[in-house]
Amino acid sequence: MRVIGLMSGTSYDAIDAAAAELTLEGEDLTLRPLGMVGEPYDGALREALAAALPPAATTLAEVCRLDTLIGQAFAAAAVRADRELCDGGAELVASHGQTVYHWVEDGRARGTLQLGQPAWIAEATGLPVVADFRPRDIAAGGQGAPLVSLVDLLWLRGRAGTPVALNLGGIANLTAPDGTAFDSGPGCALVDAAVRGLTGGRLHYDVDGALAARGTVHEPLLDRLLAEPYYALPAPKTTGKELFHLGHLRDALTGFGTLTAEDVIATLTRLTARTVADAVRSVGATEVIASGGGTRNPALMAMLGVELPGVPVRTSDALGLPAAAKEAYAFAVLGFLTVHGLTGTDPVSTGARHPSVLGSITPGRGGLRLPPRAGAAPVRLVLA
Repeated sequence: MRVIGLMSGTSYDAIDAAAAELTLEGEDLTLRPLGMVGEPYDGALREALAAALPPAATTLAEVCRLDTLIGQAFAAAAVRADRELCDGGAELVASHGQTVYHWVEDGRARGTLQLGQPAWIAEATGLPVVADFRPRDIAAGGQGAPLVSLVDLLWLRGRAGTPVALNLGGIANLTAPDGTAFDSGPGCALVDAAVRGLTGGRLHYDVDGALAARGTVHEPLLDRLLAEPYYALPAPKTTGKELFHLGHLRDALTGFGTLTAEDVIATLTRLTARTVADAVRSVGATEVIASGGGTRNPALMAMLGVELPGVPVRTSDALGLPAAAKEAYAFAVLGFLTVHGLTGTDPVSTGARHPSVLGSITPGRGGLRLPPRAGAAPVRLVLA
């Protein structure tokens, strides 16, 4: 089955559309990557999305508008991926949507909201669409994240030692071979917020880690940031920009006087490296396989290497799965599992009471004809 996975992370800079040929034979689910296309958000849509995210106030009218516009943007990405990567032969779209709120109270996820109405994708492509993956796991008592953990477990099964899959998106998360999975804290979220704030919106992220490379880590500020209680919580746990936003940084900067933009960015980059390294050490990792936008930041990757002496840090590209598209491929896998009636969660990873078949299905133009239910869930993910 040819499946298009759609993903836009907490950095909300672009929509990634990855196409995969997926085949289930016995215990093996084989994934043949067909490529990825990226569709940057329209500038006005990105600004509207940023203006509506917590801790800002918004209206139901704006939520409705964003749900429609993001859905249309996802639809355009899916159409392009089908045309350019599948020669018009895609059979299914799996859309993560755009997370705008992850409701966590007292360490437990109570709800989650991803925008990007799947009806627009189904209408534009004519294909069935699996969307709204996270709520079912939360309804089952889980954190609803990190959902890619099941794919990581299948992919890394049998690899020597204790390999850890790390995603460096807006929020960083990791998965260990025993199923332990959690958000370690900010990936690029605070760095991106600081860059936008300190440059007056001229830049949206630290291009090539240049600002961090020119700065010096301010140790008192780093210590204050590390005192955030989230880092000490036990797994499973999840977080988001509801906590790690520009206001969080401004509070931490109180009383430090004027620091250069470069020093602030360097300190925030070290914060990400330190908290990720602490999380990696907590699971006894012997190897880190990283993916996500943060892998394109040389300063962050260098700091992570310093924080993890003796633990090799490589990107998923080295194992055949493009780091920039890994999450989009992961949701293509989850969509494939859903339409075959197979569960897409590991309760150890999310804290749920039981595994769940994820998502809701929007029929395509020709109605809804699901493939026969698969007999057994895959044990391994094999890259072709």
